[in-house]
Amino acid sequence: MSRRTGFTLIEVLVVLVMLAVLAGTVAFNMSGSLKATKIRAASKDLVAALRYTRSQAVMKHEEQRLMINVTDKSYIAPGKPRVVLPEGMELKVFAAESEIPSEDTAGFRFFSDGSSTGGRVTLIYDERFWRINVAWLTGEIRLFKDTEI
Repeated sequence: MSRRTGFTLIEVLVVLVMLAVLAGTVAFNMSGSLKATKIRAASKDLVAALRYTRSQAVMKHEEQRLMINVTDKSYIAPGKPRVVLPEGMELKVFAAESEIPSEDTAGFRFFSDGSSTGGRVTLIYDERFWRINVAWLTGEIRLFKDTEI
């Protein structure tokens, strides 16, 4: 009696189905991870722009202002090109009344001593929230991952 070695068709099909399920699960998890990475990167870039604006105010001994356009979902720091946020990302801005020149524009002004007009920016992307707080007294800029707006 001779025994054949190898795999049956059923065994091969079971392995292929398991690989397909595994590949689908990995792809699904990576799409959520990509969105999380996008909002985290956009938040950190905005924090860097705010800190740059503050440092320019201190170094140049003059007021500097970062402007945010909520409609265009963009911002511009002094002497830098305009930055547009990724598609589908939303912005909510809470700023001093003196720094809201129009309905769709708000700003953060930094003074030569490092202080600011203060406020908060919330970035929203696919049920993920990141909040940036700007302290008015010290001008300190902090980033927080939020679970709600």
